[in-house]
Amino acid sequence: MLSLFAELLPAGSSGGVADIGCGEGRLTAYLNTLGLPAFGIDLSPAMLAIARQQYPELSFAEGSMEQLALEDASLRGLLAWYSFIHLPPERMPDVLAEFYRVLDVKGHALLAFFATDAPDTVEAFDHKVTRAYRWPPERLAALLRDAGFTVHTRMIREPDPGERFQQAYLLVSKLR
Repeated sequence: MLSLFAELLPAGSSGGVADIGCGEGRLTAYLNTLGLPAFGIDLSPAMLAIARQQYPELSFAEGSMEQLALEDASLRGLLAWYSFIHLPPERMPDVLAEFYRVLDVKGHALLAFFATDAPDTVEAFDHKVTRAYRWPPERLAALLRDAGFTVHTRMIREPDPGERFQQAYLLVSKLR
């Protein structure tokens, strides 16, 4: 999915690619190896310190996905790779509106999350950090559409050994 995401981003266009909730920066670095001008944003100063130590050549900033310190339509790409699993469901529409605000009209976003089969229920579960949530892919897709996005690709995979839940991925762009 990450390679497809990279291929879809407009080459040579202005604007970077934000890895929202970048943690230790592993995917920020990977996106750069794919030729994308990626930078990381995370709420945790401790995670950012690790990212900066491991990838000193890359840019990382402290920030919240609920209020990104970015200009309107300034990104050609946005990655949210399991970064909103701790976000209470009632705050998701505001976060998706913020993602929409910062994404360029030709840009794409890729969201990865834990999925549930329950069609209408966001399910809370225990996580080693704090409470986390599994989303029905169609429900999150509906919220993305409500925020103005077009859902292009949806992928759900069964858990690998050692994983508890299905994994889901949604690739979206702004409506055109």
